[in-house]
Amino acid sequence: MRLDKFLKVSRIIKRRTLAKEVCEGGRVSLNGRTAKPGAEVKPGDILELDFGTKRVKVEVISTPPTVRADQAKDLYRTVEETRVL
Repeated sequence: MRLDKFLKVSRIIKRRTLAKEVCEGGRVSLNGRTAKPGAEVKPGDILELDFGTKRVKVEVISTPPTVRADQAKDLYRTVEETRVL
């Protein structure tokens, strides 16, 4: 699954266009490397996202094409969450 679509389906980022912009801005890394929106995401991958004052590290658990809102958090596991000053 594409990275921008995974970020939207998992509801880490609300809109796919915003997910694409965040990736193009260099604020998302996949397994330690800066990732493009079309990068392929698979279970076991580690994503790091910079949200201005917050840095989040998550592990991808599964990549189904669609899920209900109440199941979105089951697609990933938060590994680390830190505040950036």
